[in-house]
Amino acid sequence: MNDSTTQRAQLADIVVGVDGSDESFAALKWAMREAALTGQRINAVFGWTHSWDTAGDEPDSEEAWDRVRRGIADELHAWVDKTSASLDFDPGKLTMTSVHASGTSALLQLGKDAQQIVVGRRSLGRVARWFMGSLSASLAEAAQVPVTVVRIAGSEDESVTDDIANALTPGNQTVHYVSSEGVPEAAQRPVVVGVDGSKTSLKALEFAAHEAQVHDLPLHVLLCWQLKDLGAVPGYENAVPPIEAGQQRAEEILANLLGSAAIAPQIKVVPHAFHIPASKGLIAASRYASLLVVGSRGLSGLDAHFLGSVSRQIVNFSECTVTVVH
Repeated sequence: MNDSTTQRAQLADIVVGVDGSDESFAALKWAMREAALTGQRINAVFGWTHSWDTAGDEPDSEEAWDRVRRGIADELHAWVDKTSASLDFDPGKLTMTSVHASGTSALLQLGKDAQQIVVGRRSLGRVARWFMGSLSASLAEAAQVPVTVVRIAGSEDESVTDDIANALTPGNQTVHYVSSEGVPEAAQRPVVVGVDGSKTSLKALEFAAHEAQVHDLPLHVLLCWQLKDLGAVPGYENAVPPIEAGQQRAEEILANLLGSAAIAPQIKVVPHAFHIPASKGLIAASRYASLLVVGSRGLSGLDAHFLGSVSRQIVNFSECTVTVVH
C-alpha cells in the first residue's frame, strides 16, 4: 500500500450502524475513539423499515414511523453530546443519517466508499433484532470495505456460558467460563491479525498494522495452519510431510508475507505460526487481543479454506472486537 493510498484510507469516513441499543452505542463509541486519534469524520447511520420485531405495536402510519425515527435521533444526539466530552472527539465531525431502508442495505450503500463500517455485535435485545437481525455476519460478508464488529464486555453470551459452566460443575462454588486470570487490560492488549499468505490476508495485515500504529500497540501476526492448507511442501510433493516440515513451510509463507507488506518501522511485529485450525487458533487468540483482524472469503486454494467460514465463526465467537477486511 503506497503513501497516497494510506492517506486516502485514513481520510475516508468511518460509517457506524446505530439503532439505540447498547451494542450500537458501543460501536459508535469505538468509532469516536478511533476518529479522535485519526481526525476522521463519522457518519452514524440508522435505517428504519416497515419490518417490526418488537414487543410493542408496529407503527401504523408515516407520522408514527417519523416519531420513531426522531426519537432515535434525539437519543443519539444526547448520547453523543455526553460521550464526546470524555473522548476528545469533535461532535462537529459526526453526521447522523436516517434512511428508509434496512440496516444492512443502508450501511452497504452509505459505507461503500468508507474507510471502514463499524457495527455492534448482535445481541438478543428487541430493538437490535428489529434493526440489525444478523447484521454483523451478513454485513461482513457482503461489504467491499473493512467491517469492524465491536464486542462489549459482559455481553449476554458471556453470562450464558457462565451459567452453563456452573450448571455442569459439581458443588456450590461459583465458577466462570471466561477466566480473566493472566489476561492483560484491554488497552494493553496487542492487535492480532490472522493471515494465510493470500492477497486478501496481505490487505488484512496492512489494515492491522495501521491500527497498531494508531493505537501504539504491538502487532502479532498469526498463521494458523494444517497440512492441507500449505499446498505442496518442497521435498514432499509425493508424500505426506512431517509436522516439522509443515511448520517450516508455514514460517516461510509468513516471512514472505511480512516481507511484502507496507508496515511502519516503529511498529513492533511479532510473527507466529501455529499448527491448529484457523478458527480455533484465532478465537483462542481473541481473548488476549484488543482487536482481531481477518480476511474475507477467498475464491480458491488457501483463500477458500482459511477465509470461507472462518471469518463468520470469528465474528460470532471472538472475545474481542473483530475487523473483517476484503
